[in-house]
Amino acid sequence: MTVNETQTDTGHPRRWAILSVLLISLIVVVIDNTILNVAMRVLADPNEGLGANQSQLAWAINSYTLVFAGLLFMAGVIADRIGRRRLLLIGLTVFGLASVLAAYSQTPEHLIYARALLGVGAAAIMPSTLAIISHVFSAKERGKAIGVWTASVGIGIAIGPVAGGALLEHFWWGSIFLINVPVVILGLILVRFLVPESKATDNQRPDVIGVILTIAGLVTLTYGVIRAGETGSWGTIDVWGTIVLGIALLAAFVLYELRIPNAALDVRLFKEPRFASATTAIFLVFFGAMGLFFFMAFYLQIVRGLSPFHVGLMMMAFAVGQIIFAPLSSTMTDKFGSRAVGIIAMTVMSGVFISYLFLDETTPLWVPLLQFFLQAAAMANIMPPAMNTIMASLPRERAGVGSAVANAVRQTAGSFGVAVLGTVLAQAYRSDLSDNLDMDIPPSAAESIAATYGYSENIGGDTEAIMGPAIESFIGALHTTAVVAGVISMLGIVVAAKYFPKKVRTDSHDESDALAAASAVAAPARLR
Repeated sequence: MTVNETQTDTGHPRRWAILSVLLISLIVVVIDNTILNVAMRVLADPNEGLGANQSQLAWAINSYTLVFAGLLFMAGVIADRIGRRRLLLIGLTVFGLASVLAAYSQTPEHLIYARALLGVGAAAIMPSTLAIISHVFSAKERGKAIGVWTASVGIGIAIGPVAGGALLEHFWWGSIFLINVPVVILGLILVRFLVPESKATDNQRPDVIGVILTIAGLVTLTYGVIRAGETGSWGTIDVWGTIVLGIALLAAFVLYELRIPNAALDVRLFKEPRFASATTAIFLVFFGAMGLFFFMAFYLQIVRGLSPFHVGLMMMAFAVGQIIFAPLSSTMTDKFGSRAVGIIAMTVMSGVFISYLFLDETTPLWVPLLQFFLQAAAMANIMPPAMNTIMASLPRERAGVGSAVANAVRQTAGSFGVAVLGTVLAQAYRSDLSDNLDMDIPPSAAESIAATYGYSENIGGDTEAIMGPAIESFIGALHTTAVVAGVISMLGIVVAAKYFPKKVRTDSHDESDALAAASAVAAPARLR
């Protein structure tokens, strides 16, 4: 038997060491998705941080996720053309340089641009890791390897807030980005010497115009929504004009994708009701979850007075829920069917959102801990039925589409959740504060509770006269936002009940296909 035949049967001789290296690259990307949540108050502080307002903080989150989502498909195609290891090395290098730029940002705008560059690096890293796993592992072990790869995402979610909180306890805010640098350097060395190069046999052309239209449309639409929250009005040209422009750019993207042979995303797939409904469910879940998760950092730090490290520990409940229920979710789907699991999970998710109505200034801290845990459990049980529905609507040769679209939808939904729910919260807060506060403060100080907190700290004196009404207004605004998120999430119950299949699809996919679909956390190299 030849070496090539042996490798075909058993995989690369260093495959498990290679997987360990790839996990290092993946975890640093996942950590950067969550580590910023515990730094919101510090970044809003003009003395300790950058004096960022709520819209700038939202952009610090969204610039990363929107660029990440927009470039994900094209990055996979480029990896196939120039080599997966080569693009992984490029992605790690970009990620490391962007981390340094983010750490030493002098203004909120600089941080936003650096985070966008981090998104470029992340988009190059994530699809490369999964493609390399598929290359170095045989079909027999590929499912197990992808399962380990998927579990590492939960580890990254857990590490991010705790590591960020610990760093903020002892160092300046830039340390949460600078910590990436030694990890990236280690990854570069190990990838260079352990990971083999691989390329695709065909030469699909990257859909550059499609990617540009996607990012431009998403960023423009998001800008309009965030601007509405910043100004308190939907009627100005810079709000509705940019929203209309963003919708027009996304419509142009759809029309363009329909006309070219090498489309980054085959939009015709959305004509299939089951495919469209499952991706809609994923969007609704991450829209509400990421939006409220972002603002709970303000509740825990400013309203409850917790340190960043303690906030990180609180958010561990979310990671624990993911780690416990994600491995069990596929079994639940196999036993009870996609429809039943999807309906129950979306119901729990909606109930968690509505339960935010019980939060106030004196709520026992075990309540948000339980909310984080239940939210994570519901999200973990939505992905397998949603992905099984997607897989059931696709032929085998297009099995990769499911996980690719799911990841892009998830990133985009999180950005829209922060933008839309942030606008709801900002407008409700501003309105309530004007009624509750017995003194005049600058409009910029009334934009968010973080801005009000920073203003009260700077002027000194009786801060309670400002922060008492501010906290009351924030809690009222958080309740309003929770109701909006809960109502939107309830649409997912309808989607699951109407379109999710009762039984999962068990034929036409091998073990690795099913695991990749259930995880829904990475895109394969291509869609066509």
